[in-house]
Amino acid sequence: MPGESLFPALEPLLEQVSKPIQYVGGELNSTVKDWHVGGHDDEGNELTTRWALMYPDAYEVGVPNQGVMILYEVINEQPGALAERTYAVWPDMEALMREHGVPQFTVDGHRSVKDFDLFGVSFSTELGYTNMLTALDLAGIPLHAADRGEDDPIVIAGGHAAFNPETIGDFIDAAIIGDGEQAVLEVTGIVSEWKAQGRAGGRFELLVRLAETGRVYVPAFYDVDYLPDGRIQRIAPREDMPEAPWRVAKNTVMDLDEWPYPKQPLVPLAESVHERMSVEIFRGCTRGCRFCQAGMITRPVRERSITGIGEMVERGLAATGFEEVGLLSLSSADHSEIADVTKGLADRYEGTQTGLSLPSTRVDAFNIDLANELTRNGRRSGLTFAPEGGSERMRKVINKMVTEEDLINTVAAAYGAGWRQVKLYFMCGLPTETDEDVLQIAELAKRVIETGRKVSGKRDIRCTVSIGGFVPKAHTPFQWAAQLGAEETDARLEKLRESIRSDKRYGSAIGFRYHDGKPGIVEGLLSRGDRRVGQVIEAVWRDGGRFDGWSEHFSYERWMRCAAEVFEGMEWPIDVDWYTTRERGQAEVLPWDHIDSGLDKEWLWEDWQDAVSGAEVEDCRWTPCYDCGVCPQLGTEIQIGPTGKTLLPLSVVGAGKDRLLEG
Repeated sequence: MPGESLFPALEPLLEQVSKPIQYVGGELNSTVKDWHVGGHDDEGNELTTRWALMYPDAYEVGVPNQGVMILYEVINEQPGALAERTYAVWPDMEALMREHGVPQFTVDGHRSVKDFDLFGVSFSTELGYTNMLTALDLAGIPLHAADRGEDDPIVIAGGHAAFNPETIGDFIDAAIIGDGEQAVLEVTGIVSEWKAQGRAGGRFELLVRLAETGRVYVPAFYDVDYLPDGRIQRIAPREDMPEAPWRVAKNTVMDLDEWPYPKQPLVPLAESVHERMSVEIFRGCTRGCRFCQAGMITRPVRERSITGIGEMVERGLAATGFEEVGLLSLSSADHSEIADVTKGLADRYEGTQTGLSLPSTRVDAFNIDLANELTRNGRRSGLTFAPEGGSERMRKVINKMVTEEDLINTVAAAYGAGWRQVKLYFMCGLPTETDEDVLQIAELAKRVIETGRKVSGKRDIRCTVSIGGFVPKAHTPFQWAAQLGAEETDARLEKLRESIRSDKRYGSAIGFRYHDGKPGIVEGLLSRGDRRVGQVIEAVWRDGGRFDGWSEHFSYERWMRCAAEVFEGMEWPIDVDWYTTRERGQAEVLPWDHIDSGLDKEWLWEDWQDAVSGAEVEDCRWTPCYDCGVCPQLGTEIQIGPTGKTLLPLSVVGAGKDRLLEG
């Protein structure tokens, strides 16, 4: 029966796999609603709208994901709807499921994903695409949208990696671009109304209604034409689909205080990558870092109020029992009231086991007062800063307006205040970068150690240098840039390693972590690919590709071999290099041009030219508008404080309360 629990068939398999707890469900604050919670109308039409929500990675990575957690709660608050979660199963479980005929299941009610109306997949990275295909196949849902029947779920992609949905266009029925809170409710309402009308017009009519909103992209309603040299000639709605918009708009939630989710955060049963309760303190970023897709596509900046943050922390801690609160955003120290937020929370929870953290702090936003508030309960972990570019010149290219002196002054303050370890994050392969730019990272790290020893008077100072490969992304000024090849990236990183290790004075105090260039090339192929790349994804999956974001499962050789075989059979002169290491021209039609992130393409091009010349752009939060296009095009606006409010009337707990009573 649809909606029936598969647990009796699943349970015997659990003792045969690693980490069986990840498939059991029943976490604190999880929800299992009645399958027919929406009931039926007088004519017998079934009214419940059912979502299966997937983060396409292992449970330990997916369960703390804020995006899925928020949508799960938002949907389940609706009386006529339900949502359950599913995650990628490890290869040992996949093999047993295939052997015993157990389909892809949810961890909440252990129901078959195929029984749901909607299968929503949230992509933080393109390397999760093959895991989606595994889930579809295990669920018994045809891989290709064109092959799905009336009883198959509508497969919807979301998340940052869905801002170029073309590479998975053959596998998804639709994509929601941007913020999901209001969007999933709108889709839920459309499905509910369609069901109440007896599923009028079938699956096709439902997709038409979604496309008509102008905020849901349905790839099947668009044709792609190519030029003989492989470039796209145009992407346009099919002639028989007047309902499909020429450009699909991004969804933007404007008042975060109206969406205080998650109210009841999930507490994982198994160990996860983030053992904390997280609160998103603002959304969006206008710092203008040219490499940063997240900052570009989430504009404008929208702050949660200080009182809203305080209420979410209070409610979340009571609901979970976590001892750490992560204050999340793309640049948390940029919240206009961050000092008051951290001081208010530190006052309130002083003397308890509750700690506060900012996942990463901008060099020019850090100060000791802020750091001391975050560590008032005695916890003092390492500090992470992200200069991104090794040289001053590179930081101008990427618009990361941080000087070497800024960094040195910041780490001097940190080491002088008692910190012993600092982590610095950089990228390799940025546009216009040379070997010398990368070697400057070594010199900077050495100066950091020297500074730390000097101000602290101690020798146990550590600095970890972490390097990631740069991957150009859609909707950024670098979307036209050539990506550095894998071999060139590895050679450049080897020179950096030698430079660090060769200096006996500092080498042993500097940790060096890096990712080789190969996964970045595959990510680059997927992030700027078009529909033809979907054939490569499928070929890799059929060849055994799974969990490509995990080094122990990733196979560069498999991706290159499958890509070569697929592209060789095509009529255009394209290959992996064509998608990755080729620089695009201004006139080229990009695969995502019909996806409206609000950013003006001409502005992005001008910013790309500014990057090449090393010109910097200010943060429009504090300066006049510089016409990126988001606010006028989407009818939005920057929303920042200060509000002048405090965390009161929230009560003080712990030792802080005792001091107030004594006073």
